[in-house]
Amino acid sequence: MRKRKSVAFPKSVVLLGVRVDDVTSEEALAVIEGFIREGTPHQVVTVNPEFVVAAQRDEEFRRILNAAHLALPDGIGVVWASRLLGRPLRERVAGSDLVPMIAALAARRGYRLFLLGAAPGVAEEAARRLQERNPGLVVAGTYAGSPAVEEEGKIVALVRAARPHILFVAYGAPQQDKWIARNLEKLGVPVCMGVGGAFDFIAGVAKRAPRWVQRLGLEWLHRLLHQPWRWRRMLALPKFAWLVMWEHLTKS
Repeated sequence: MRKRKSVAFPKSVVLLGVRVDDVTSEEALAVIEGFIREGTPHQVVTVNPEFVVAAQRDEEFRRILNAAHLALPDGIGVVWASRLLGRPLRERVAGSDLVPMIAALAARRGYRLFLLGAAPGVAEEAARRLQERNPGLVVAGTYAGSPAVEEEGKIVALVRAARPHILFVAYGAPQQDKWIARNLEKLGVPVCMGVGGAFDFIAGVAKRAPRWVQRLGLEWLHRLLHQPWRWRRMLALPKFAWLVMWEHLTKS
């Protein structure tokens, strides 16, 4: 696990071999701001049930999640599992919710953002909307690109030249998280965070589930109905539930 230095940090729990930090949204913002004050590179990951299942068979991905400087409890399934296993997390902290909160913080503090990934034009529209909602927000750059190794040199140079305090990477998991891990030290950005489909939600390309659906823990069903091509990925959810139940039964 990477050293967290001087930033005050709450406890963590381990779910099926994957570390998840017990933070609230406000605490996560405070930790991220602490990373920015430190100035050294930090990786933030958003752990959801799909991540945990993928980490069971992808050792590299598991190492990256467990070595991250901050592992957010993203996904109501993660919170449910933590409670069932007797290691309760206090709150779900979804990356899609935290990105706008970070943008608001950045506008207040003068932090610079860089939006990397998603389909061509999506990051630009997401940046425009974030700036519209947060007057004074500085978006130092946007670029679609790809997580291909051959493009890394060009993208790293582009990001370094923009000198952001925070880099959001929307290449989808595990590609975005592996990309950040490979390039973290070269980028020199205080906070690098994989954000999945957050740009799509902000730009209006994809529709987020209503709050009441999220509170019921049915956001996965809403996404499946609106994005049926995700059905293969959704197979991770029953597998996650089975693995958690098995651990609960065998260790209780």
